[in-house]
This record gives sequence, structure tokens and C-alpha cells, in this order.
Amino acid sequence: MNMLRLNLAAAFILASTLGAQGQTLVITNVNMGDGARGLIGQGALVVRDGRIAEVVTGTYTPAAGAQVIDGRGRYLVPGLIDVHTHIASLASAKRALESGVTTVRSASVPAYQDVALREAVKSGAVPGPDMIATGVFVSPNLGETILADSRLAQLSGGVTTEAALRQVVRINAERGVNFIKTRGTERAGLPDTDPRKQTYTEQQLGWIVDEATKHNLPVMAHAHGDEGAYAAVKAGVRSIEHGTWLSDSTLRLMKEKGTWFVPTWITILDLMQPGGDYDDPILTLRGKFMAPIVAEAVKKAHRMGVKIATGADTDYGASSLSRISAEVALFVDAGMTPLEALRTATTSAAELLRIGDKVGQLKVGYEADLILVEGNPFADPKALADVLMVVSNGRVAMNRTPFGR
Repeated sequence: MNMLRLNLAAAFILASTLGAQGQTLVITNVNMGDGARGLIGQGALVVRDGRIAEVVTGTYTPAAGAQVIDGRGRYLVPGLIDVHTHIASLASAKRALESGVTTVRSASVPAYQDVALREAVKSGAVPGPDMIATGVFVSPNLGETILADSRLAQLSGGVTTEAALRQVVRINAERGVNFIKTRGTERAGLPDTDPRKQTYTEQQLGWIVDEATKHNLPVMAHAHGDEGAYAAVKAGVRSIEHGTWLSDSTLRLMKEKGTWFVPTWITILDLMQPGGDYDDPILTLRGKFMAPIVAEAVKKAHRMGVKIATGADTDYGASSLSRISAEVALFVDAGMTPLEALRTATTSAAELLRIGDKVGQLKVGYEADLILVEGNPFADPKALADVLMVVSNGRVAMNRTPFGR
């Protein structure tokens, strides 16, 4: 590990000591709200032992010895949830956290870094974000990920048979993942692949879902093209990731079966612009014709009542431009109200991840994952991009509020 990485790791761990377990944290003089209730009112929020202890409207006098932060009339909302990430380092986790993201679901990493990060956060070694891990991508060609576990090397020739598909799921389960990720179509982010092309059939996807169910693991399915997405929904996956070319019939089936839609709309815009995670002329052209198609898919899904959650589809690398706050703003352009859009990154995302009983709301007993923003996100979700403070599991991970007067 070089000196830069050592410094990043040291700074990240140091942040976890702020607002430590056992100390009471009080955030006063804030406008509070969440996706479940909208604006709750102005007052104070009290955190003890990593959880929300009180939500008080009106005046509040903090107890002696409490750590007090004056919100100065700003807006306090739940931390954002990114249900489609590729975080594989402490530096990337720190960037995600400082953007206001306090919970993420991995969408595969090379070597179970998501499992390790999940445990590091759980132990208090780092302040977050909390990680829902998927481990190794169940894909026809594992490529370099055969190095993640010695048993995967036996599958270097491909993962297409029932035995091979079930084996990768079992290895993931044994490594302690929370979700399984597979695919119905090819990728959009490679210039030599067509994202509409179907990869796994309904039968193959059914084997994956069946094996995952034995281990109580839900399945997320990468699928841009409609045929692959339809097969994945029929097979019983919990969410469709991307869904660019979803047809009305597939959306109706998703509504019927309660399948979630994670458009990762913001990453399609990343294809179109210089820099970021993608910077290739072929992908720039591809992004330009995909962008209006995925926009229409989101609009139709929303009108039909399909459940939608936010995913930035980035590793939060040093050059990444994709952020959950930007996707929430895009959803307003697709016809959602600001409150509906906020839900996609809080209460709805938590429901998708099966953690809606403990994160995503300003509610007594819930994990104290909070962000303080300057503007009113219930009027304009763009305010979510201006994060001034992040509290993760009750610990102040970032605080930019003590500005001089």
C-alpha cells in the first residue's frame, strides 16, 4: 500500500471516531423530513448508540455532555441508498459516503471486497457506507474473477450449464454474500458488445434463482434488452438493472410480480459526456441514442406503478461523475414529484434491499444514517447534491457546517 492509500485509510478510520458509540449526538435547528412522511417539521434529532433516539419538533434542550451540531435551518434527511455500485476500495467508499450515500448494494466486485467492506463497517473500523454484498457476478464468462476463489478456476471455460451456474451461486453463498447478481443481456459499457443481446435463457436464470432461493438470497439481473429482461422477470429475479429497452408487456409483468426496476439512468448520461467512468467515442454515440429510450422506460414504469430504486452504477473512482443525487433529480424530469423521487433513494431503495425496517426514515429506532443539505430537497431534489454533513451509523463521518460568520 503506498503512502497516499495509507493516508486515505487513516483519514477514513479517524472519521469513525467522531460521534462514537455511547455518546449522544444532537442535531438542532433543522428542518426534518423523509420519504415516508415528507417534511416533518423544524426541531432536533437525537442519536444514541448509533440509532435515532428522538425526533423532536419545536424547541429542544440537549443534555449536558451531548455532542451538539447546529443545523442553522438547513434540511436533515435520511442518508441516500445506492442499490447498484461497484465499490472495491476504501477510497471509493469514502467518496460515496461524502456524496451522501450511507448504504449501497454491490453489483459485483472482482474478489469479494464488498464482503470485506461490509464487515469492516459493521465492526466500526470504517464509518460506512453499509454494504449489501453480491460477490462474484454470475456471468457466462468469469474472466479475471476466477481469481476470487480457487474453486472458480474450474469454470474458466464458461458458466452456462446447470451445474456450473449452481456452483457459482453456492460459492457466493459460502463467502457470505447478501444478494446474487446475474445477467440477462450483454453490457452497454463495452464498445464491442450489443446491450440488447440476450445471454442467459429463462431456464438458465431459473436455475440461478432456484439455487439462490435455497440460500435465502434474492437475485438482481443486469438486463438492457427486453428479451433478456423478460426472461429474468419470468425466472423470478427481485430487480432488473438498467432495463433500457423494457417493453410494455415486460413492465406489466414486473408490476404483476413485484419486480423492481433500477434504471441506472445517470450512467447512460455518463456515456454521453467526456470523462467519468466511460470515455470512448463509440460509447458516446451509444449513450446518445440510449438516453431517450431509458427516459421513456422510466416514465412508463412510473405511470404503471412499477417500483423504482436508484443506482449510480459506478465504482466511485477518482474520475467518476455519476451520483445518486443526480439520478433523483432526473426522476423528477420523468414525472415523479420531488417526494416520490426522494423515496427511490431512501424508503423504496431500503424496501428493495429488505432493510426497510431499519434504514431510510427519520424514525425512532432506525439506524442514524443522515445527511444535512443546504436547500429543500422536497421542493428541488437537486439540493441533495450539496451535502454538508454525513452521519453514518450514528457517527459523524463528514461535517462542513462550522463555517465562519
